[in-house]
Amino acid sequence: MNEYYRPLVRFEIPRPENALQVAGAAGWFTHAVMHRRDDDSHTVVDLDAVPSEWLSAISAPRADIAGIRFDQPRLMGILNVTSDSFSDGGLHNTATRALQRAIEMATQGADLIDIGGESTRPGALPVPAEAEIARIEPVIRAVQFDQPLPISIDTRKSSVAEAAMLAGASIINDVSGFTYDRMLPRFCAQNNLPVCIMHSQGEPQDMQIDPNYDCVLLDVFDFLNAQISMLGELGISRDQIIVDPGIGFGKSLKHNLALLNGISLFHGLGCPILLGASRKGFIRKITGAVPATARMPGSIATALAAINQGVQILRIHDVAETAQAVDVWKAIWQGEDYDT
Repeated sequence: MNEYYRPLVRFEIPRPENALQVAGAAGWFTHAVMHRRDDDSHTVVDLDAVPSEWLSAISAPRADIAGIRFDQPRLMGILNVTSDSFSDGGLHNTATRALQRAIEMATQGADLIDIGGESTRPGALPVPAEAEIARIEPVIRAVQFDQPLPISIDTRKSSVAEAAMLAGASIINDVSGFTYDRMLPRFCAQNNLPVCIMHSQGEPQDMQIDPNYDCVLLDVFDFLNAQISMLGELGISRDQIIVDPGIGFGKSLKHNLALLNGISLFHGLGCPILLGASRKGFIRKITGAVPATARMPGSIATALAAINQGVQILRIHDVAETAQAVDVWKAIWQGEDYDT
């Protein structure tokens, strides 16, 4: 592929008559940026210059996934049941603590809970599947019993995904983009499980050692597009796939900022976009904020920038604060049409 089209998303009311919706939601666009690989150019074009297949992919409403509608931004609460996650390792690594946190996030406005039993922070070592299952299985059962929210399992392993599904998880979120365990995509297809494909370069233990791209925005797009096609061949339809550009996974500060600046390009994949940027190291590099818990303001700034480009899912630690920010953002773009 040589030409890519990134919608310039807007939310003002009223929407111009010639505008197209972005993913069937409140955002709209009348122009796009055409990116070219051969000369690295960026040209603003109107809708007449955008190929019909791109217009269709960008504008089509996204199907519900695990009962979640994408007519507005959704919040995915992070629930790490590990001892070594970069921000909250050890805080929720028992079923009782994890359930308490899940209840808290649900009360604060989370739309789904993402449970993970293996840290994939930079430098982290792999966790045996048996240990990962022992961590996540009782937590999923407890949360699924107590809370009506959908649960996604953050894992790279088919055996862990199977245990999670049997315990009550309904979405598989693979940070390796279904490259780590070749049996995992087949398992998801056989069990009709929605999935999230995340882009990463390298393994957690070495991914931040000199990451390199020709053009990070287009390279990540191509990877996600190829994985969507692979999953489609196995029987997982595009409308049950979420995509995540993988902020901080084999990316420098400039790579992360390029992806955040151009994240609306991924609407061209025809899937909901998930952004996981909460408390990540790029915020420290910009602001100097340490520890990770001090990066809540930067995380919210990133979240608002993302939903201003039509991103549908925010994977976050600070649920109450992000929910408040998103509510105010929605009220502002609705203006005088805002209805309390």
